[in-house]
Amino acid sequence: MTREETLKIIGNEKLKNFNWYGDHALRANEVVIREVSTRWSVYTADERESVISEVVYDSESDALEDFIKRLRADKILSEL
Repeated sequence: MTREETLKIIGNEKLKNFNWYGDHALRANEVVIREVSTRWSVYTADERESVISEVVYDSESDALEDFIKRLRADKILSEL
């Protein structure tokens, strides 16, 4: 998966509550993707803005797939 494909999915599926490569300060209950050196980190922030369930990937494509899965899960939970 590429960044362009990911952004298209986000727009088409109206996914929310994310931080795209550090485009703003960490907020509560959002999914984050960021580049760390030559690796990519995907994690969720809880209601206290604490980092939880962080996974670090060697492949940006794998990180983007995880990022989308987490955003889709967040959307499902927010619609309950």
